Amino acid sequence: MSGYKTARAVKVRGLCMGGGFPVTVQTMWKDRLDSASPEVVSRIEGLKSLGCDILRFAVPDEAAAETLGALAGMTDMPLVADIHFDHRLAMRCMDFPIAKIRINPGNIGARWKVEEVVSKARDKGIPLRIGVNAGSLPAGLRDDADLARALLQAASDEIGILEDLGFSDILVSMKASDPAVTVRANRAFAERFDYPLHLGVTEAGPLIAGVARSAIAMADLIRDGIGATIRVSLSDTMENEVIAAREILGAIGQRREGITLVSCPRCGRHSFDTHAFTARWQSRLYSMGKTATIAVMGCAVNGPGEASHADLGITGAGDWVVLFRHGEIIRKVKPEDADTVFEEELAKL
Repeated sequence: MSGYKTARAVKVRGLCMGGGFPVTVQTMWKDRLDSASPEVVSRIEGLKSLGCDILRFAVPDEAAAETLGALAGMTDMPLVADIHFDHRLAMRCMDFPIAKIRINPGNIGARWKVEEVVSKARDKGIPLRIGVNAGSLPAGLRDDADLARALLQAASDEIGILEDLGFSDILVSMKASDPAVTVRANRAFAERFDYPLHLGVTEAGPLIAGVARSAIAMADLIRDGIGATIRVSLSDTMENEVIAAREILGAIGQRREGITLVSCPRCGRHSFDTHAFTARWQSRLYSMGKTATIAVMGCAVNGPGEASHADLGITGAGDWVVLFRHGEIIRKVKPEDADTVFEEELAKL
């Protein structure tokens, strides 16, 4: 961590980011927000139960701003307005209990527009995130051969404007689709500034590629003490973005609460379909609010022995399915009864 500044704390509704507080997890709503309905609130609550701490929404027009504003009054999840091109949308969103406004230096427009946003954000006590993306840099930086340097310069220029206006409730993100560029830009930032960083690899890709690229960048940075909040940007569901972020933090020792789910990859020895069972139970397990290790194994070779650390495990054993706890077999049932019995034992944890 030598050479990197300790991030100051910035309050985002009920969350504190930076200042030594735990790294938070966020995702972004995948579809147009057409209504502030009970169904939307229910899905937000589902994301929260999976471990999502903050949720961002695109605001492309005034109708979206109005809908997001209404939604912000229906949930205690901190909601963020993502603004591009039209600063008036940021102004409208701040009439509601929005937790944070994201602006893009590459397209927010003239300085006077930023000044209006800053003035209202100060009055409302709403922090601003300077969100710099490699694909939408300010015009004067788009031809810079050093992309990490260009990202840092864009962030630095916008910080300069906000600081000139006496505004310091700032968070910053600098994202590229190349993990190495993302790491270099964020490390260089942390050497110069103490504003909390939102980490992410933009346009990271589909599930497997996106998780791999994000994990490489985030693990390196967080181990260096860099990063206050993370988003794993996937061409996949919001739920999988949250789960992936949780797993990245857990793997580097940053977030230990909640279920740890381990499962074998399956091979020709299996007598229990671990893939199907895991798919059926994954979301429910991650949403449980318990701290425990659950093992889903395929055969006797990697059952109670290899997963002896598990608080609850299930594995195939010939024509039977065996449930075990800390390596000790507790029940032996027919495959058709596996889900029912697993649920019973899960309730005992």
